[in-house]
Amino acid sequence: MTTFWINLARVAVTVLITTSWTIQGLAQEPPRSWNDTAPKQAIVAFVERVTTQGSPDFVLPAERIATFDNDGTLWAEQPLYFQILFAIDRIKALAPQHPEWEDKEPYAALLRGDLKAALAGGEHAILDIVMATHAGMTSDEFEQIVKDWFATARHPTTGRPYTEMAYQPMLELLAYLRANNFKTFIVSGSGIEFMRAFAEKVYGIPPEQVIGSSGKQQFEMRAGKPVIVKLAAGDFIDDKDGKPIAIQKVIGRRPIAAFGNSDGDLQMLQWTCAASRTRSRRSCRTVRRASKTLPVRSE
Repeated sequence: MTTFWINLARVAVTVLITTSWTIQGLAQEPPRSWNDTAPKQAIVAFVERVTTQGSPDFVLPAERIATFDNDGTLWAEQPLYFQILFAIDRIKALAPQHPEWEDKEPYAALLRGDLKAALAGGEHAILDIVMATHAGMTSDEFEQIVKDWFATARHPTTGRPYTEMAYQPMLELLAYLRANNFKTFIVSGSGIEFMRAFAEKVYGIPPEQVIGSSGKQQFEMRAGKPVIVKLAAGDFIDDKDGKPIAIQKVIGRRPIAAFGNSDGDLQMLQWTCAASRTRSRRSCRTVRRASKTLPVRSE
C-alpha cells in the first residue's frame, strides 16, 4: 500500500491516498490546471498504479473510493460557510413571520446587520440560526428553497453565483478520478440536504454519494400525501471523528483517497491512511499544491 499526503497550499486541500491490491482503469488525461510538479506527479503516478492490471498496487474498480470534504476543499469557504450565508438570508426572508426575532438573539443582531455579534455565540448561535431556518418544512420544500437561493444569490466578494465558486483544479481532479473508475463521495460537515441540492450539478456527484451533517426528520401525511419533515433538532454531525464513522456506515468501504483542508478532516485522513493489507507497504509524505491558477468558475 502506498500513501501520499498532499497539502494543497493556501486552500490547504490535503490528500491522503492509500493503495493496495486491485483491475485496470482507463488512462485518462490528468488535470490540466495543475503545474507539472510534485503534487500532480504524485496523483498521476498513484492513479496509474492502482488502475494498471498487473501492478502490485492494482485496485479493483469497486474498491476505488475517493472522499472529499466540501467547504474549503472543493469550493470556497470565505467569508463564511455558504450554508450559513444561506441561513442568514432565510432569517431575513422569514423575519416578517417572526416579530419576536426583533428582540431575540442571535436573530436581532442579524436583522440589524451585526453579523459579528450574531455569531459571537459560536456553534450554538450557528445551530440556532440553522434550525430556525431549516426546520418545519418538508424535504422537497427545503430542496426547492435551496435551489432557488443558488439561482439568485451572489458571493459577497466576487459577485458570482455560489455555484461558480468551485475550485477548477479540484473539478478536474474529480473528473480525472471518475474517468479512471473511481467513485467520488462528498464527506462534509455541511448539511447533507443542502449539499445534495447542488452537488450533482456542480461536481457531478449524485445525492446518494453525498454524506453530511443532518437534523432529525419524521414521516408525516400532509393533505393525504406522505412527506418527510425536517425537525428543529440535530441528529448527526459529520465532522472530525464523525467522518470515518459516517464513511463506514454509509459507504462500507475504506477510501483509498481522501481530500480535506482542516482539522475537521483529520480523522477521515487518518482512517484512509491507516489501511493496511498483507504484502503491502506504506509511506506518507507532504507536498504542496501546484495548480497554475485558482479559478473559481465551474462550467
